Amino acid sequence: MKALVYGGPGQKTWTDVPDPGIRNPADAIVKVDTTTICGTDLHILKGDVPAVAEGRILGHEGVGTITEVGSSVTSLKPGDRVIISCIKSCGHCANCKVGLYSHCMGSEGAPGIGWVFDHLIDGTQAEYVRVPYAENSLHLLPAGVSDEQAVMLSDILPTGFEIGVQYGRVKPGDTVAVVGAGPVGLAAIATAGLYGAATIIAVDLDSNRLEKSREFGATHVVRSDEANWKDQVLALTDGQGVDVAIEAVGIPATFTMCTDIVRPGGNVANVGVHGKSVELHVESLWIQNINISMGLVNANTTPMLLKLVAQNKLPAEKFATHRFRFEQFMEAYDTFARAAETNALKVVITA
Repeated sequence: MKALVYGGPGQKTWTDVPDPGIRNPADAIVKVDTTTICGTDLHILKGDVPAVAEGRILGHEGVGTITEVGSSVTSLKPGDRVIISCIKSCGHCANCKVGLYSHCMGSEGAPGIGWVFDHLIDGTQAEYVRVPYAENSLHLLPAGVSDEQAVMLSDILPTGFEIGVQYGRVKPGDTVAVVGAGPVGLAAIATAGLYGAATIIAVDLDSNRLEKSREFGATHVVRSDEANWKDQVLALTDGQGVDVAIEAVGIPATFTMCTDIVRPGGNVANVGVHGKSVELHVESLWIQNINISMGLVNANTTPMLLKLVAQNKLPAEKFATHRFRFEQFMEAYDTFARAAETNALKVVITA
């Protein structure tokens, strides 16, 4: 089969590799019909994730059709159309039993690490992929949900909702600021209304992304490169600060922005993946009674979010801005890597 293979920092090739096979009774083999690219894939290609070995197939998001199942798989069968979750879940360990799939203790990849695709095992940017713990790591797709909608449920929608909205403790009537209007930030904006946020402020440098954020539910937008950006945000809160500040970029400056605009007693939810240390001014923040949360998505809300997408309650299809075929993988990566120029949100790649 063909797959996109990591060859070390800065190196990737669309090349022939052996077809995957069933290794364990709980496995399934999925023919990948649609996949996409995540910012984490770009981090891998920069060499920021040293655990990724040369020769690893990239990708952790996908929608496909089951072609084979292991002997212990009874609730899935060949021909089923499924979402591939970005997080493994054995379903039996202590962490999985409480919904902490991100720290699944199953031995696939490594115990305690839920993110295994394109990290510790081969990923989804390929014609076929082996999925461990298939009954807990795949989600059956109902008729009427398109591949483009479904692939957004592999990662970005549950990430924005769980780590941004749920960890941020959004409640009815809240004012929420989302710093970073990329795909995950937009996912947080799109799902903040599920918990009753009254005002949703998108903060970003990119005017195009700010304009797009209105389509996902932002009530106000603020350009973060304007000298009075903070005053603009505070003016929407009567000077009190936002109830919830969601960091969706992953750089020190945007984390500090969140701590600067949250009200006393409010919540800062860090969703962004940070590659550098962040200075935390505990000497001034301790007296503000704020809560700071962070984490890796568990994807335990995927079934619920899928129901909302199926009922057209979430605009999942709006994340897709560019479309490619598998043979155009290199072009797709180039487009996604230059998102500021191409206005790319999610690039959808189909077989």
